[in-house]
Amino acid sequence: MQVEYIEQRLLEHFPSSEVAVNGDGSHFDVRVVSDAFAGLRAVKRQQLVYAAVNDWIRDGSLHAINIKALTPDEAQS
Repeated sequence: MQVEYIEQRLLEHFPSSEVAVNGDGSHFDVRVVSDAFAGLRAVKRQQLVYAAVNDWIRDGSLHAINIKALTPDEAQS
């Protein structure tokens, strides 16, 4: 799995967002800054990010993902 694929997929699911992905192989750190997370608890935010890449998790292409999902205001703090 390549970083660019994950970034592209997340940008498709979270348009007009800031997406950063680091890692290699099947373990990645993901940071998504989006207005879509406003008013949502951390678990719901992670569920939204997982939903974007769940097919890769199911088929084993993506094994582990560490998610940081923030609103733009939280990212500024």
